[in-house]
Amino acid sequence: MKRFASALLLLTLLPGVSFAANGLDSGDTAWMLTSTALVLFMTLPGLALFYSGLVGNRNVLSVMMQCFAIACGASLLWVIAGYSLVFGEGSLFGGLTGGLGQAFLAGVTADSMSGTIPETVFVMFQMTFAIITPALIVGAFAERMRFSAMLSFCLLWLLLVYVPVAHWVWGGGWLAEMGFMDFAGGAVVHINAGIAALVAALMIGNRRGFPKTPMAPHNLPWTVAGACMLWVGWFGFNAGSAVASNGAAGMAMLVTHLGAATGSLTWMTCEWIRFGKPSVLGIATGMVAGLGTITPASGFVGPVGAIVIGLVAGSACFFATMIMKRKLEIDDSLDVFPVHGVGGMLGILLTSVFVSAQFGGMGLPDGVTIGQQFVVQLTGMVATVVWCGAVTFVLLKLVNVMLPLRITADEENQGLDLVEHEERGYDI
Repeated sequence: MKRFASALLLLTLLPGVSFAANGLDSGDTAWMLTSTALVLFMTLPGLALFYSGLVGNRNVLSVMMQCFAIACGASLLWVIAGYSLVFGEGSLFGGLTGGLGQAFLAGVTADSMSGTIPETVFVMFQMTFAIITPALIVGAFAERMRFSAMLSFCLLWLLLVYVPVAHWVWGGGWLAEMGFMDFAGGAVVHINAGIAALVAALMIGNRRGFPKTPMAPHNLPWTVAGACMLWVGWFGFNAGSAVASNGAAGMAMLVTHLGAATGSLTWMTCEWIRFGKPSVLGIATGMVAGLGTITPASGFVGPVGAIVIGLVAGSACFFATMIMKRKLEIDDSLDVFPVHGVGGMLGILLTSVFVSAQFGGMGLPDGVTIGQQFVVQLTGMVATVVWCGAVTFVLLKLVNVMLPLRITADEENQGLDLVEHEERGYDI
C-alpha cells in the first residue's frame, strides 16, 4: 500500500501529467509559452533584420521602426477587440466576426482555461500571429511609404481584414464549418499578407528608378541572420498551432523543417540553373517560401507530402518572383506576394491532396474525397483573396485621403531614416 501511495505521489510530480481540477496540463502550457516566445521572436528581431538588410542603407531604421511599431500597436488592438472578435462567443455583422463579449479581455483571468492551457497563454500566442501578419506587408512598400500612413493602414487592416478571416478559419466561422484546413495560417497569415502586399505595391507605385536602377540589399549578413531566426521561430508558429505538447506538434515540427530545407535547396537550384551561380539571398528566400507553403499543411501532412510541397514552393515562388520583377515590373520591394501570397495559395490547395493517408497524411474526414476537400480549400482561398483585396484597396484609398501614402521624390532620395525619424542607421 505504501509503495502504491509513493508511486501515485511520484506521478503527480511528473511534468506533462496533470491532476488539477481545472484540466491544466503543465507540459502543454510549457510548450505553448515557448511557442509564443518563438513566434514573437520571428517578428522582433527576425523579420526586422531580414527586411532591413534587404533595403538600402538610407532606409534600414525605417523598416525596423515599422516592425517595432506594428508589434506594439497590434498587441494593444488584440487586447482591446481583436481576440474577442476572432474567438469570442456570439457574432457581429452577420457572422463576419465573433462578438465583443471579451473586449479588453473581459473574463480572462489567471485561472481561466482554453483547453489544457491558461487562456492568457492562448491569448498571447494568437497575439503573436496578429503581430507578424501586418508586419509582413511592410516589405511591399519598403522605402517609400510615410510612417504615419503605414501605421494607420496596418492597424486598420488588422481589424478589418485579419480579424474576419481569422474568425472564419479558427474562430468557428463559416470556413471552419465547411471543413476548411489551415493549420497555422496559410490563408489567415500568408495569403492575407501577400494579397495586401500586391494591392499596396500597385497602388503606391514603384520606387524611383525601378526596374532600371539596381537596388541591391545593403546588408546581406543581417538578412541571413534574420532568415535563420525566422526558421527557428517557425517551429513555434507551426508546431505551436497544435496547442499541445503531443505527436501532432512533433509531426508539424518535422514537416516544417523538411518543407523549409527542400524549398531552400529548390530555389537555390533554380537560380543556379537560371543565372549560373547560387546566391545566399536565393537560398534564404527559398527557405521562407518553403516555410510559408508548408504552414497550412503542417498539422495534416507527413514527411513525403512536406518534401513535395517544398519542391513546389521553391520552384513556383522563384518563377513568380521573376515574373513579378522582370515581366510585370511590379515593385513588391521584398517579394511579399510571390513568396507569401503564392506560397500560401499553393499550400492551401496542396493540403487537400497530401492530407490523404495514402500520401502519409493524417487522413481526410470520413466520406470526404480529395476532390471535395480541394473544392473547400479553393473556396476558402478565393474568399480570402477577394475579401483581402477589396478591403485593402478601400483602406489604402481612405488613408491616402487623410495621410498621403507616399513620400515625395526628394524625400525618397534622402531616405526614410532621415525624413521620417531624423536618424541614421550608419554614421560614416
